[in-house]
Amino acid sequence: MAYQKLQAYRAAAVTPSDTVDIPSISTNPGAGKNTGAVLYVGASGNIRVTTAGGDDVTFVGVQTGTFFPVQVVKVWSTSTTATNIMALW
Repeated sequence: MAYQKLQAYRAAAVTPSDTVDIPSISTNPGAGKNTGAVLYVGASGNIRVTTAGGDDVTFVGVQTGTFFPVQVVKVWSTSTTATNIMALW
């Protein structure tokens, strides 16, 4: 079984946007592809995201203090009501 790192080494506040992706933080600077970030949700609500695989989905009723284990490249402003969101890499 492959080792999976369970701790983040970078973090940044996320401002939901319908036009701007979460910045790509990669251990391989030449990769050029945004591999996504997992999220921490500071205040409950809905989160609309685009996953690293390209899916546009809305997660309903995400609770305060949730670590959101989905690789996402965008948190949409439209349909997102959760706040105090942090991206973790």
